[in-house]
Amino acid sequence: MAKASTSFRCAECGWQTTKWVGRCGECQSWSTMEEVGAPSAVTRAVSAGRVTAPALPIGEVPVDEATALPTGMDELDRVLGGGLVPGAVLLLAGEPGVGKSTLLLEMAALRADRAKVLYVTGEESAAQVRLRADRVGALAPHLYLAAETELGALVAHVEAVRPELLIVDSVQTIASTGVTGTPGGMTQVRDVASNLIKVAKDRNLATVLVGHVTKDGSIAGPRALEHLVDVVLYFEGERHSRLRMIRAVKNRYGPTDEIGCFDLSDSGLAGLPDPSGLFLTHRVEPAAGTCVTVTLEGRRPLVAEVQALVVPTHPEANPRRTTAGLENARMTLVLAALQRHGKVRLNQHDVYAGTVGGVRLTEPSVDLAVALAVAGSSSGMPLPSGFIALGEVGLAGEIRRVQGVRRRLGEAARLGFRHAVVPTDSITADSLAPNSGVPEGMTVTETSDLASAIRAAFG
Repeated sequence: MAKASTSFRCAECGWQTTKWVGRCGECQSWSTMEEVGAPSAVTRAVSAGRVTAPALPIGEVPVDEATALPTGMDELDRVLGGGLVPGAVLLLAGEPGVGKSTLLLEMAALRADRAKVLYVTGEESAAQVRLRADRVGALAPHLYLAAETELGALVAHVEAVRPELLIVDSVQTIASTGVTGTPGGMTQVRDVASNLIKVAKDRNLATVLVGHVTKDGSIAGPRALEHLVDVVLYFEGERHSRLRMIRAVKNRYGPTDEIGCFDLSDSGLAGLPDPSGLFLTHRVEPAAGTCVTVTLEGRRPLVAEVQALVVPTHPEANPRRTTAGLENARMTLVLAALQRHGKVRLNQHDVYAGTVGGVRLTEPSVDLAVALAVAGSSSGMPLPSGFIALGEVGLAGEIRRVQGVRRRLGEAARLGFRHAVVPTDSITADSLAPNSGVPEGMTVTETSDLASAIRAAFG
């Protein structure tokens, strides 16, 4: 009989090799190689086991246990789809210092007014967390705090307190004594997360896990971690800006196209139900090189301002293209189309473009606003007061339609904007929705190409 062969497979990407290596040859991840034996020639029969609950017709399955409970933070509840579901496991990720611990501490204090909450910290001492709670006003009699880095001790705290909400900050700092590897490694994170998910499901305990991110913005640890949990949230924000956004990339209980906005200050986080005013410059007279657009963050329209500066390039240097809050590659394509089809000469000029308020605009609908801001700065001509622009710019010079034009125009009209340039047939294509059309008091010009958009904007 042939001897059963042994191979090693990467837990991240599935790459296989016949010998163990410390680093995967495909995805370059460290300590992800696992031994895989040859499949057995005989399939073992599995006998029937004890069921946890009898199968029921789907219409008779009770839904009371899956009802979402509000967290007390309206912006967070908007993203979650109503609140926390008992037994659900959430994974919250974000850059260091963005405010993840502050967000969860405030949520824990609000939830502790109605139920027991256990906050387990593995990165700070209990005294350090208490000082933050004093600063942001997150003290509650039913909020329990523990500093632990061992999985068994964490489970013991859960059995002693019997909370309705468990917060673990963070999952990479908790270690399981029955598993080899350093805390935060692939094996440790997988085992700790699996055990915490089992505890959450067995006890019908809502659980929030904080996850670290790598330098490219993805969640550290095995990719299976995101598949195991029920909800994956990202907490985002520029370090030098007070604006913070939370968005869901996976949600088994609600939508994934909603965002929540917060204002981060020394006293904690405050919800922003209307954040549009943060991204505008309030000036008396129009300035050349500025253009306002409306971007869609999930279902929420946000009015934001794009600024551009065009200056002659030094004779001995190459033209520079610098962005802040915009995608550099996309701006380069817009500038190429603007020079070719808009007749704006930029081959001997430096172009600087950015946003106001630290907001990051990645939606293609911002293209037309960037093009008009650059054209205005190049010619020294300001756009009319109360003007907005929407549309995606193609390399052939065409202006492509974008979704949600009616909602965008309605938000702009609410803030006092009265002139808009949009792609051709945008109003007609969006008229299938009820009460659609142009907002009262707003003049909308539809354009099909970049040259006509420039003429309509600057007259």
